[in-house]
Amino acid sequence: MQRAATAGSAWLAALALGALLAACAGGPSSINEARYDLGLQSSQEAQGAQAGPAVAGVPGARPLLKVLAVSAPPPLDNDGILYRMNFDSQRTARYANSRWTMSPARLLTEHLRTSLGAHATVLAGGDAVQAPMLKVELYEFEQVFESPTQSAGVLAARATLMQGGKVLAQRSFATRAPAPTPDAAGGVRALQAASDDFANQLGAWLSTQSFAGTP
Repeated sequence: MQRAATAGSAWLAALALGALLAACAGGPSSINEARYDLGLQSSQEAQGAQAGPAVAGVPGARPLLKVLAVSAPPPLDNDGILYRMNFDSQRTARYANSRWTMSPARLLTEHLRTSLGAHATVLAGGDAVQAPMLKVELYEFEQVFESPTQSAGVLAARATLMQGGKVLAQRSFATRAPAPTPDAAGGVRALQAASDDFANQLGAWLSTQSFAGTP
């Protein structure tokens, strides 16, 4: 009887969370819709991004690096905030009245270009200057619920460093940060932290690679 009561309580908790998230995930947008981005960059990153450009032949000059637009599958190529309920058959959905200011792929592109400015002189992919290119493929960017009250922001991506049509290096990354609250705001906080962790790991990895910033 006690086991049945415990199972019933867990089921009711899951049902309650499901009802709450369903209310968030369905229906038309309201005038109270919340919009989120990945937060402000740290002062250290901003200073690195604003530093002077690399100069060929100058000792200590930073290399040039083209950071291409982050690519992502269709579920991550819109402004919806995704969540996954691992305890409920891996069910996925989007919050209705909470959205990103732009798609996660575009947000992460701008975040990385600013963050990586501390390690290289960052250019966009369309710049005519010849330089090594960094390609990032985003595979996962969502709030994952392990229980009705516990969730985390999860990011998974693959980075490829290329130059002259050749792959110089490639690495997969996976970062995870706990969500302070089991809702959209908590998920955003967690994904902001996971994005910062990814940017830091990516910068550290690039700093170990040998590539020329000029042709």
